Amino acid sequence: MALRPEDEHFMAAAIRLSRQHLGLTSTNPSVGCLIVKDGVIIGSGVTALGGRPHAEPQALAEAGEGATGATAYVTLEPCSHYGKTPPCAEALIAYGVARVVISVTDPDQRVSGRGITMLREAGIEVDTGVLETEGRRSLAGYLMRQTRNRPYVTLKLAISADGMIGKTGAGQVRITGDAARAEVQMLRAESDAILVGIGTAIADDPELTCRLPGLEDRTPLRIVIDDELQLPLGSKLVRTARQYPVIAVAGHPPPFDENTDAAFLGRRAALDAAGVEVLQSNSSEPGELLEALGTRGISSLLVEGGAKTARRFLDAGMVDRILLFQGPAEIGEGGIESPVLKSNIPADFIHVGQSRFGDDLCDEYERGF
Repeated sequence: MALRPEDEHFMAAAIRLSRQHLGLTSTNPSVGCLIVKDGVIIGSGVTALGGRPHAEPQALAEAGEGATGATAYVTLEPCSHYGKTPPCAEALIAYGVARVVISVTDPDQRVSGRGITMLREAGIEVDTGVLETEGRRSLAGYLMRQTRNRPYVTLKLAISADGMIGKTGAGQVRITGDAARAEVQMLRAESDAILVGIGTAIADDPELTCRLPGLEDRTPLRIVIDDELQLPLGSKLVRTARQYPVIAVAGHPPPFDENTDAAFLGRRAALDAAGVEVLQSNSSEPGELLEALGTRGISSLLVEGGAKTARRFLDAGMVDRILLFQGPAEIGEGGIESPVLKSNIPADFIHVGQSRFGDDLCDEYERGF
């Protein structure tokens, strides 16, 4: 691999560009592409909303004839197959690009090295693995769905100075400040789906939307683990279900009992009439739900609580990233203990960084895949 001094600089810019449409390109990944000539960016593209067009043809179109002899920086290996659009590798060849620099090789069996081969056979110089760790991080959801047929799961917790995530009977308790809460809104905007347990849904009555001005349309699919379908019809989630989709995940039907089944089916019919989709899945086995979501093209899932739901995903080994937002105040008596703290992070996670948001800190942990 004949790397050049500028390669990491331009790949970092392509990765930043790719993040613009995270959560908005399902089922395709959000890819960034830059066309660079004589050290100047002459074309740029990011996978369009809904997944098409891809990044490369947009960047090439912007570069025009200038793409001849230029270098393309792409965060994911260009596709080599005919789908709903022609292969991006073919477009790079047609425009006369001289060199292609790739961060991550595509695990999709329809591509998986074929794009690289196609480019090299056309006489184009190809270098791979540039900022691969950063590239894989930006593509984590897509890579997880391709390799394991499930979403990449991020567990987010806001923890008080004394290790609590809330207070019994107090509803929503403000633990972090405005800057940290704005960061959580961005996490929602970048996620395909967000999930809470029924306890949190009833106690806090959250809306789970993206509330940053101008990004309301980036609200993810909202999911509630609700074995008995207890989600109140007057809750914010139900009242907004026709605007922003909601799934209530019910447990598998119990053995037949006329009274029990009648009540359950009545609640299901009421939720259905309100626009809430009911999905039946074994909540004690999060992998079953994740597989169902992966089949739907959901690549990233943000788990926001509460303690029981977080512990269920942790115990099942179905958490890939942990974000611990730490506030400076204590909750004290009646506090609900966090299912995980910095002092007892599972052994297979590594600490990848700490960020400050006002008076709050956020520690990030990842598990490789």
